Amino acid sequence: MIVVDPPRKGCDPLLLETILEMKPERVVNVSCNPSTLARDLRVLEDGGYRTVEVTPVDMFPHTVHVDSVAMLVRV
Repeated sequence: MIVVDPPRKGCDPLLLETILEMKPERVVNVSCNPSTLARDLRVLEDGGYRTVEVTPVDMFPHTVHVDSVAMLVRV
């Protein structure tokens, strides 16, 4: 399993490439930006993973910021 917690700009393309080369059974992405999470999930899904769950986590109550934890499995 690989767990990533990228900055707001999302995962670096080289990191995503490395994850795909390593072929872990599961990938967990903890993201603070829904648009970069969607972009990163697309890259991983195109590389042979399936998103099985995305859970929002309100780390900062009374603000508009919500983190998301996504679980992917290799197909």
